[in-house]
Amino acid sequence: MAANASTLPLSAEEYARGVRAGDATVLARAITLVESTVPQHGAVAGELMNLLLPHRDHSVRIGITGVPGVGKSTFIEAFGLYLCERGHRVAVLAVDPTSAISGGSILGDKTRMEKLSRHPSAYIRPSPSGGALGGVTRKTRETITLCEAAGYDVILVETVGVGQSEIAVRSMTDFFLLLALTGAGDELQGIKKGIVEMADAIAVTKADGDNVVAAEKLELELAQVLHFVTAATAGWKPEVLTCSAVKGNGIAEVWALVERFRAEMKASGEWDARRLGQVQEGLIDFAREQVLRGMTESAAVKDDLARLGSEVAEGKMTLRDAATRMAGDFLASR
Repeated sequence: MAANASTLPLSAEEYARGVRAGDATVLARAITLVESTVPQHGAVAGELMNLLLPHRDHSVRIGITGVPGVGKSTFIEAFGLYLCERGHRVAVLAVDPTSAISGGSILGDKTRMEKLSRHPSAYIRPSPSGGALGGVTRKTRETITLCEAAGYDVILVETVGVGQSEIAVRSMTDFFLLLALTGAGDELQGIKKGIVEMADAIAVTKADGDNVVAAEKLELELAQVLHFVTAATAGWKPEVLTCSAVKGNGIAEVWALVERFRAEMKASGEWDARRLGQVQEGLIDFAREQVLRGMTESAAVKDDLARLGSEVAEGKMTLRDAATRMAGDFLASR
């Protein structure tokens, strides 16, 4: 039986043409290609990214984070639909955790954003992390470029809301939005973790019904806290507002804030400085991943793991000294 055309391998040029044409199927396959760890896929992916170089950097990249239960998916769907209805093309990249046991990932975003996933101007792509934060950032950075080349002018990157993923997403986006929720125990949630210090804006969600008063109270509290926090972006004063994704209240105000941020930061030169910072962070991520891959595949490292590992386990050598020697042997073998 003949193979399905959609499963046949494409050349880098064919991928590029399909992505530039806005073909969602080809875009999905291209993202899978850049996420792949298969060596031959890497060669095609590298050629593809070179072909798409002239078509990047025209979008606004928005990172969105918040504690579990804050309503990230509900907010993103309402926000995305609002933008699509006003002529924008929106890509949602959900950085999902990978199970440490099964290796599987939680890829439920399309079912959680059912209306947005059906909109012709939207594209939703859950991305399994592979268990390594560096891998997440590399894959997501290249996925952003692919989505920009496909014509998406607003890129929303959702974090899992825990751990170091916020820092990673903050490093690859232009505007970082923190969603806050009333009644979540610590009313000023996330402050201890420094997440508020990374935010360019805070939106208190679920500000509807009986929760309006509590949401407005939290809005005031967070606004007071921001007076004592160093702004994440030079020349910008973070703001707090309330919204209701269910009612649609505050969604337009969030986008107006993003647009004002972009205009002011481009005028001051901070926009370009932030984009340069994203590139520099990306260089470190890529280099780190390549070095780590090289180490795991190195025969010298494999030998050291067996020999030095035994010496450390037997108390004949410290972990620090063994690691230093192993790193030296790896560098000498290159």
